[in-house]
Amino acid sequence: MSSVTGTDSPGFRAISAVEFVLGAAIVVGHNVLRVLPNEVPILFVLGLVSLRVRDGGWAAMGLRKPESWGRVLGIAVAAAAARLALGEWVVEPLAMRIWPPSKAPEGVEKIAGDWKTALLYLALVWTFAAFGEEISYRGYLLTRAADVGRRTTLAYVISVVLVAILFGYGHFYKGPTGILDSGMAGLVLGVAYLASGRNLWTTILAHGFIDTFGVAALYFGWSTT
Repeated sequence: MSSVTGTDSPGFRAISAVEFVLGAAIVVGHNVLRVLPNEVPILFVLGLVSLRVRDGGWAAMGLRKPESWGRVLGIAVAAAAARLALGEWVVEPLAMRIWPPSKAPEGVEKIAGDWKTALLYLALVWTFAAFGEEISYRGYLLTRAADVGRRTTLAYVISVVLVAILFGYGHFYKGPTGILDSGMAGLVLGVAYLASGRNLWTTILAHGFIDTFGVAALYFGWSTT
């Protein structure tokens, strides 16, 4: 769908712009204003329906079998390592010179030494966070933002930045330091998405690896600050 009657058409791009603005409003409405339910299930459903109806399938957002699982896995591991290193040694230390440390999600302290709770959180990590958030943010919102710029390389780069900002505010409960840190995570995941040829499995895996490390750190009592 690349002709003037497809993704390049003014009508298609206008609808995508409306979808992106609506998605951004849903993110802010839940996380900042607290007037809407959690944004992830809403965006997840909207994204799957929208991509199916308007694009003919989910491959448009990168939910497809990669040409090389090895390449996808390699990029995912590199992205996870970069996100963890930047958070630990760059973003958090610099941000905490101005703001308090980021706040952890409520209840995660129960993970420490409790394997049943750790397994429960791992299940949430790989479903709600890795799969749900990546389809919602990198898959749906990023694609719709890129539509506005005709899905050019520049459009995707700008979209990665915009969605990273939204992803930061999607973790508003963490405070200013956490918003900045999560925004950086969104940026790293967006870059990995582009580096893999926009294959969403790359960010799903990277997101899962990042949060799995977080669960392990809490369970074993490793320092994450």
